[in-house]
Amino acid sequence: MKTRVTKKVKVNIVTLGCSKNVVDSEVLLTQLKGNNIEAVHESKMDDSQIVVINTCGFIDNAKQESIDTILRYVDAKEEGLVEKVYVTGCLSQRYKDDLEKEIPNVDAWFGTRDLSRLLKQLNANYKHELVGERILTNPGHYAYLKISEGCDRPCSFCAIPIMRGKHLSKPIEELVKEAHHLARNGTRELLLIAQDSTYYGLDLYKERKLAELLVQLCKVEGIEWIRLHYAFPTGFPLDVLDVMANEPKICNYLDIPLQHASSKMLQLMRRGTTREKTETLLKTIRAKVPGIAIRTTLIAGHPGESKSEFNELMDFVKETKFERLGIFPYSHEENTHSYSMADDVPDKIKQERVEQLMELQESISYDLNQKRIGSTLKVLIDRREGESYIGRTEFDSPEVDNEVIVKTNQHLRIGDFVNVKITDASEFDLTGAPLT
Repeated sequence: MKTRVTKKVKVNIVTLGCSKNVVDSEVLLTQLKGNNIEAVHESKMDDSQIVVINTCGFIDNAKQESIDTILRYVDAKEEGLVEKVYVTGCLSQRYKDDLEKEIPNVDAWFGTRDLSRLLKQLNANYKHELVGERILTNPGHYAYLKISEGCDRPCSFCAIPIMRGKHLSKPIEELVKEAHHLARNGTRELLLIAQDSTYYGLDLYKERKLAELLVQLCKVEGIEWIRLHYAFPTGFPLDVLDVMANEPKICNYLDIPLQHASSKMLQLMRRGTTREKTETLLKTIRAKVPGIAIRTTLIAGHPGESKSEFNELMDFVKETKFERLGIFPYSHEENTHSYSMADDVPDKIKQERVEQLMELQESISYDLNQKRIGSTLKVLIDRREGESYIGRTEFDSPEVDNEVIVKTNQHLRIGDFVNVKITDASEFDLTGAPLT
C-alpha cells in the first residue's frame, strides 16, 4: 500500500499601503514561521499554494491598487497557480460585505484585528511567546515599531477609525522588549509609528506617556537612531521636545501631519486647532530642538477650500519652510463627516493645487539642501545602486524623504553609519563622499 505524501503548504503574504500594514504582515509572517509553516513576503514566484493580501483602504488610489491586486490573485487561482486567496487589512475591514458579493472567488475575508482568526484559517495557533518578535521584510537595519493601534480623533475626512478602531496603546515594557529583540538582530534605527503617536499612553496610563517611552527606548543597546512619526499637533506633549533635545539617539526629525493652515479649513476638518496655535507650536518645536527637520502632510481640495484658503496654505508653506512635505488631493470617503459635504473642488483643480504646492516645496527643499554643501553628515547606508551607495541622514525617513548619494570606491556595508562630506545638492538629494 502506497503512503500518501502531503505537499507542504507555502504562504505568500502581499502587503499594500502604509508602514502599519508592513508591521502587521511581519507579525503574521513571524507567527506562521513559529508554527513551522513555510511563509514568504511578496514572492516574485507564483509557487505558493496560499496568498494572503494585506490591503489598504485609505484613499481612492490605494483602494484601487488593493482591488487590482486581489483580482490578479483571483485570476491566478482560476488558472490553477494558487489554491487559496485570503484578504485581510483595511479594505477588507471596511468593505467586507460588498467585496464578498463582488469578488466571490476570494476564500475568506478578515479585518484589521482578526489575526487569531486568520491564523486558525491557516491551521496555525497564535503563539504568545512570539509577542515582541518580528521577522522583518525590509533590509533589517531599520524597523518600524508600532506603538499603538487605532485612533480616537474625530477628523472629518479620515476613515482610519472605521478601519482600525479605537486607540489602543501597547505597554511600554512590551515595546522595549520588542526593541531589544530587533536590536539583537541588527536593527540600528527604530521608526516609531501609530495612527496618532502623541495620544500614546492615555488609554493605558491615563496620561500621555510618549516622552517616557522615548526615554526607555533610548536605553536599548544597539539602537542608534529613534525617529518619531505621525505626531498629532493638537494636544502635543511638550515634554517630548525636552527628551528629543537631551537624548542623542532621538533623531532631530518630527513627522507632524498638519493637513492645512487655514483656521476655517482646520475647523471643517475637525482638527481641533487654528493657524495661530499651529504656528505657535511649530515655533516652540524649533526653539526647543534647534536644527530639527519637520515633516508634514497636507490635503489639497477638501470641501470648502476656496482659492482664498488655498492661497493661505501656499503662504503658510512659503513662510514655514518645512524641511519635508507630502501633499495629497482630498479623497471623498464614505461614512466620514466630510462625505456629508459637497465635494466642491473639481479633481482637476485638486491636482493643480497639489502640483503648485509641490513646486513650491521643491524650491524650498533645493534652497535648504544647498546650505548643506560643505557640511559633514552622519549617514546610514541603506543600499547600493550601480557604483554608488544610497543612504539617509537623521533628517530623513526611508521611502518618503531625501536621500544621500555616496560616491566612493570603498566598500561600505549596508546598515553602517558613515560620515559623509556633502559636495552637491538637488531638490531632494544630497551627494557626497565618505571621510576616510
